Amino acid sequence: MTLDTAPQTGFPIPAGVFAETVTEVQHYTDSLFRFRITRPAAFRFRSGEFVMIGLPNAEKPVFRAYSIASPSWDEEIEFYSIKVAGGPLTEHLQKIQVGDTVLMRRKPTGTLVNDALLPGKRLWMFATGTGIAPFASIIRDPETYEKFDQLILCHTCRTAGELTYGRDLVTALKADPLVGEMAGNLTLYDTLTREDWPRTGRQTDLMASGKIFADLGVPTINPDDDRGMICGSIAMLHDTRAALEGFGLEEGANNRPATFVVEKAFVD
Repeated sequence: MTLDTAPQTGFPIPAGVFAETVTEVQHYTDSLFRFRITRPAAFRFRSGEFVMIGLPNAEKPVFRAYSIASPSWDEEIEFYSIKVAGGPLTEHLQKIQVGDTVLMRRKPTGTLVNDALLPGKRLWMFATGTGIAPFASIIRDPETYEKFDQLILCHTCRTAGELTYGRDLVTALKADPLVGEMAGNLTLYDTLTREDWPRTGRQTDLMASGKIFADLGVPTINPDDDRGMICGSIAMLHDTRAALEGFGLEEGANNRPATFVVEKAFVD
């Protein structure tokens, strides 16, 4: 739907955006939550892309980039977000309820898409925190399973509660009507950095030591077989990019597919 003014606030809806209704909200921790909104009939995107979203709470709303966590075929749009006290957007976004209005710009974009990678045997998805959001889209898209024989989702957080979204997501895949039969080719490898867990440590350290490959029973990453996607903090992007380049992989883009890609969109 497109509105002239937001029903909750009366603020005008800027030109060039969709005004959509919140259909579901789930809080995981005091710093993480997910929400779903209605999907405009005219909105098209590729699984793994991000879009700018905001709230109709000011004459000039604040917009931030958010990865779309739902797959391209979904009838709704899902987002996974942090909560930031004092954040220009998330301070208010974390308080949304079913029935509220969320603004969404009309053009999605991003590099974490299947089109930006050359064909390969194994797809590695490296995420920290809410960086798992684009991969929530990608692992629910049948195209991903058609392009790669094996999918490995690496998710690192500080505490166990922060892993819940990813664990629930992978568990639910078994009953997914489109990819359920293929979901056996997906492995979740999650680790913690601040609590005891069966697997602890940063992903780059686990790659450097070889532990991650031993745990998974797969060969060391190589440019012939392996492809990578990276989404997380700035420091994590830098370190993981360096690690993949050390294995001989080359960064690609939408107009130049290669063996790994990096997402550079962030929320406040």
